Amino acid sequence: MSNTDNDLAPVAAVVVLAAGGGTRMKSSTSKLLHEVAGKSMLSYSVSAAAALAPEHLVVVVGHLREQVTGHLEQLSETVTTAVQEDQLGTGHAVACGLDGLGDFEGDVVVTYADVPMLTGDTLRQLVAVHRAHHNSVTVLTARVDDPSGYGRILRDGDGITGIVEHKDATDEQRAIDEINSGIYVFDAVTLREGLASLTTDNAQGEQYLTDVLTFAHGDNRRVGAHLIEDVWQTEGVNDRVQLARMNLEMNRRIRDAWMLAGVTMVDPASTWIDVDVDLARDVTLHPGVILQGATTVGEGAIIGPNTTLMNVEVGAGAEVIRTHGSFAVIGEGASVGPFAYLRPGTELGRKGKIGTFVETKNAVIGAGAKVPHLTYAGDAVIDEGVNIGAGTIFANYDGVNKSTSHVGRDAFVGSNTVLVAPVDIGPGALVGAGSTVTDDVPAGSLALARGRQRNIDGWMVERRPDSKAAAAAADHDGSIHPAVQESRDKKKA
Repeated sequence: MSNTDNDLAPVAAVVVLAAGGGTRMKSSTSKLLHEVAGKSMLSYSVSAAAALAPEHLVVVVGHLREQVTGHLEQLSETVTTAVQEDQLGTGHAVACGLDGLGDFEGDVVVTYADVPMLTGDTLRQLVAVHRAHHNSVTVLTARVDDPSGYGRILRDGDGITGIVEHKDATDEQRAIDEINSGIYVFDAVTLREGLASLTTDNAQGEQYLTDVLTFAHGDNRRVGAHLIEDVWQTEGVNDRVQLARMNLEMNRRIRDAWMLAGVTMVDPASTWIDVDVDLARDVTLHPGVILQGATTVGEGAIIGPNTTLMNVEVGAGAEVIRTHGSFAVIGEGASVGPFAYLRPGTELGRKGKIGTFVETKNAVIGAGAKVPHLTYAGDAVIDEGVNIGAGTIFANYDGVNKSTSHVGRDAFVGSNTVLVAPVDIGPGALVGAGSTVTDDVPAGSLALARGRQRNIDGWMVERRPDSKAAAAAADHDGSIHPAVQESRDKKKA
């Protein structure tokens, strides 16, 4: 069965268990809000559950529930929550989830909020198997090399007789390598009657949901299993070591999928890509690239090395080297870096340039415009064809307000210039190097805003006669360096 099998009838309900304490994560943030490949574990579970188009999608919350419910409101408007005030076991949690839904009929899927690899397609397969065999209960299982800590599947031929938790298992049962994922499909009637029969007569003193399978088998109701080969889809996350392993495996799968789709990764092991990133064909990712959020990269673009982009749109053929950027747009054929910092609101036009040690914020830079070196461009509108000289500062903040400056088409701003916002530099204007501009510059004008240079002849020889500088000055014949003279001659010509 695949994602193309869209004729599967909706299930009556999906109950997602999300009430656990998550104490092994040792965090003030709910375990379920910790991220795998850029999305919370809870979001993966909700997405997988939603693939079944359930009539009811219930998330059972408990520990840090204010955080969990707040996050759920951002994820989906169709999810409802139920509260498990006391942690009395998985059976009790499911009962809390069903409370208030009434005596409906149909299939009920139970899953967990900390199993981020589980897909909607796998849940659809599980439901299809459940229906095809007319089961009262169907459990998703897997075979693992080390089943320690997992509940073991007890079989009698092709049928399932029950599940025994690791702490309650005999030595013979602990040798079983088929484990319970904790993910089930129940007939609603069987589930309600099974929950009503639960006791706490076990090592944990809790109401085990697994005992519903024993109840069903004992009542001659068919209990089946769907064995999955991809064990990772059954893996939960309980601590940060497991979270790191999950991120590593998810990232491996994401990388492999993109490479098979035509993306070059020079060093896949040092490349990290979030699940919502989109890459075109013939993109090249150099070592140390981290692509986060909803970043998109156009065909033939080159990213890295050592570049982090979060929610950045990169146009086709662009090149971004040793750069950190967030919430920015980089146009087709543009060049960024090395050592550039693109803050939110940056928009670089087609074939534009943001160069070495340049920081931009809320800056719109037009097609072909260049901000090549050592510049801060904050709250700036820089039109096409502009050249911003090295060391230019857009002084956008006066201590109270932030203001915008504009540099018109094909204008030139000389090096070491300060534009004190708000100022408007007209199209084709020239601002002399070293200027501090506080007034508008009309189109085509030359602006000079600096004090006249004053030279005091013989100062070094007179004031510091024993210095190396004085000796060098005394030896000099007064001639101009040939390279400078050549440049002056070119200007005169």
